Amino acid sequence: MPQKIKLTECPRDAMQGIHDFIPTEIKAAYINLLLQVGFDTIDFGSFVSAKAIPQMQDTAEVLKKLDLSNTKSKLLAIIANYRGAEEAAIHEEITYLGYPFSISETFQLRNANTTILQSFDTVQRINELSSSKNKQLLVYLSMGFGNPYGDEWNIDIIQYWTEKLVNEGIKIIALSDTVGVATAEQVSDIYPKLTNSFPSTEFGLHLHATPNNWHSKIEAAYKSDCTRFDSALKGYGGCPMAADELTGNIATENLVNYLQSQNEPLELNFDKLREALEYSSTVFL
Repeated sequence: MPQKIKLTECPRDAMQGIHDFIPTEIKAAYINLLLQVGFDTIDFGSFVSAKAIPQMQDTAEVLKKLDLSNTKSKLLAIIANYRGAEEAAIHEEITYLGYPFSISETFQLRNANTTILQSFDTVQRINELSSSKNKQLLVYLSMGFGNPYGDEWNIDIIQYWTEKLVNEGIKIIALSDTVGVATAEQVSDIYPKLTNSFPSTEFGLHLHATPNNWHSKIEAAYKSDCTRFDSALKGYGGCPMAADELTGNIATENLVNYLQSQNEPLELNFDKLREALEYSSTVFL
């Protein structure tokens, strides 16, 4: 049975909030291990302001140190504006540009100093650039399950912006639970509606959760035909804005265990996965 689930490992999300700078060599060594595991995609870095996210200022240098000679994994870089997309697009090694598009006006203004409409214009421009540079734009719907600002949120808003993105030619859209407020019921409601309305679009999930409440949400997404899942080894990283300080990324090892329990075929090198888990302690002291 062919593998239908695509796993994205997110060392970038795991690392970016760490205050002490992780040496470039250690970042590269860790990502090189992850490249041998068999993940579909590695979210390896970002081309954003060094002032905004100092930890990611060496993304281009890390990229030079990656060994892509014997991996099936594709590289994804996060970008926050057109200038970042231009920087990322010059690198042939990168397959995906990931753009966070907030459906919360307040978060869009705070995170990127633009309105949602301005951000959508940026999506259009970046998508044109991506096509011309043989990249694929992946759009994250930030605050995809609600927000802490009182901005209106409902499934109609998700449907509205998804339709506009699909009409622009975006083929991969991931809902991002930026502050860890998603419920299994929301997930079960949203994904069938999206997959039925937009059958040619790949839908993913970038979930933030506590160690005790991830399972029901992942199961809801899996049972609702979500095909792309983001995670990070040991659940490192996540969202500093979440109300619960235990809220972080989904632990890859938990996600893998769940998928195995569902007899999902996973083409992973489990020896390399264990090696990467061990090495992660060197990265995240």
